[in-house]
Amino acid sequence: MIPVTDKLAIEDDEISISFIRAGGPGGQNVNKVSTAAQLRFDARHSPSLNARIRERLERIAGSKLTKDGVIVITANRFRTQEANREDAIERLVEMIAEAAHQPKFRVPTKPSRAAKKKRVEEKVKRGAVKKLRSRRPFED
Repeated sequence: MIPVTDKLAIEDDEISISFIRAGGPGGQNVNKVSTAAQLRFDARHSPSLNARIRERLERIAGSKLTKDGVIVITANRFRTQEANREDAIERLVEMIAEAAHQPKFRVPTKPSRAAKKKRVEEKVKRGAVKKLRSRRPFED
């Protein structure tokens, strides 16, 4: 079990991790050792996620989501398989935790008439102060 939040966890068998060769600098070692971890998680068919979390997760995943609803995360930040594996799992957990967080429902409001009037009066007053500061050439 991989804990995500206090009430949510995903099973180990829901994710699959394979190791691929990482690009970038590394000399001869980069061509011989597969250290980059590629994590796959089928978000669309996961029994651990409810419909609301699944929908938000698909929106958050963006380009990491395939057409089949599988999230693919490639981790190649570190030089060891284990560190990249942990990094990939951590990134998936963060993504699911963000999807599980329910945003506060906010009711859109408008400023009152008195607040609008006060704002305009303050702007006029500020404009008057600025006008007093300006130097006008003396006219005959």
